[in-house]
Amino acid sequence: MRFSIAPDHPCLPGHFPGRPLVPGVVILDRVIEAVEAAHGPLDALRLPQVKFLQPLLPGETAEIELTPAADAPRWRFSVRRGETVLATGEVAAGAAP
Repeated sequence: MRFSIAPDHPCLPGHFPGRPLVPGVVILDRVIEAVEAAHGPLDALRLPQVKFLQPLLPGETAEIELTPAADAPRWRFSVRRGETVLATGEVAAGAAP
């Protein structure tokens, strides 16, 4: 799934003045949308592991890649801008163990 956050998105003022960056929570919201677009609505989604490696700037296009993990329902994800990895992690459905 490809996405872009418009430069006038309401999350950007104050994050950060003079050099706006897309907040991680907005990126993770798009990851969850990608999981639910592929698998339907899921209850009690968790993000047990997330790493942010590079910033996403307003107007840049990023792509989410999902890979099913061995212990379903769980997915590994990466968010990329071209070849650059912006974020990686896991999304899991169901209550925490």
